Amino acid sequence: MESPVTYRGAVYPWHCDHIGHMNVMWYVGKFDEATWNFVAMLGFGAARMRAEEKGWAAVQQHIPYKRGLLAGDTVVVRTRLLEVRDKVIRFVHEMVHDESGEVAAVCELTGVHVDRRLRKSAPLPPDVIAKARAMLAPVGAAS
Repeated sequence: MESPVTYRGAVYPWHCDHIGHMNVMWYVGKFDEATWNFVAMLGFGAARMRAEEKGWAAVQQHIPYKRGLLAGDTVVVRTRLLEVRDKVIRFVHEMVHDESGEVAAVCELTGVHVDRRLRKSAPLPPDVIAKARAMLAPVGAAS
């Protein structure tokens, strides 16, 4: 099963640092946008988060940078779910230079489902767990 596209976009000149490459803050920003698209695919989008007063907290993030990106480059992020537990999901984003197909960066994240009223972790709803388990990457697919 191919990982879903969770972000598609371009590198703008203001994303670039003093040596002409996209600055790390923009990689993180694009991965963050991919994360919100991904959790929406799991059935936990913004409207539901607001209605149920729930949310997500990133508790761990690891990003190896593989290739510099320049103004005008287009990128695609695909996301694979690696693990789902009672209150936690672990997933990996892969950012690819759209024209060359080269991997620009990879971001592995651990996210915790939180109750915003109680300000502590909370169990994932059963429908989200079911959707997440259906999307789990095969064993050995972690980066």
